Amino acid sequence: MGMLTPTSIKARIEFLGVNTNDTDLTTTAVNTINVSYAGFDGDSHSGLTRAACVRVAKQYPKGTEIRNVRQISALSVEELDHIRNTMEIEPLQPEWVGANLVVSGIPEFSQVPPCSRLIAENGTALVVDMENAPCRFPGDIIDQHHPGKGKSFPKAAIGKRGVTLWVEREGVLNVGDTLRLHIPPVCTWHAP
Repeated sequence: MGMLTPTSIKARIEFLGVNTNDTDLTTTAVNTINVSYAGFDGDSHSGLTRAACVRVAKQYPKGTEIRNVRQISALSVEELDHIRNTMEIEPLQPEWVGANLVVSGIPEFSQVPPCSRLIAENGTALVVDMENAPCRFPGDIIDQHHPGKGKSFPKAAIGKRGVTLWVEREGVLNVGDTLRLHIPPVCTWHAP
């Protein structure tokens, strides 16, 4: 019995980006990307494992080697527009917020359930780990383009920062490709 349900919801890839440095989150736009089990080829966040960071500080000491489920940072056009409008800036480029993937067509993209799949028509499959919490680092880059505005990024991006993804099936992604959303059963468990 299959646990994941294919939905009728489809997203269009509007942007692909790669970060090739460890000094900031800025990505460089590409039209096509090879996707391996380690993530986007050439991206600084790719790898099968990574060092534990502040995101998992309550689980592991900083620097502990853990599975890399933060291979790809994905956002939606709709939520980027919300952030831009809230910050009152024009433009807000995906490269400035460290986006590897920007899609259109999935409502409230940051709230897509963990374990959901985004599967391309060619079979390339990405798994949603969890919502990507906003941090101050994109604000540093935004300030370079809109002086004084970057500090408002974390607050403007709450619940709108997108999700982190890891690769379930290798392949190639292109700007313009369609990704179909597959969702897990709804979780009804509540902590006692």
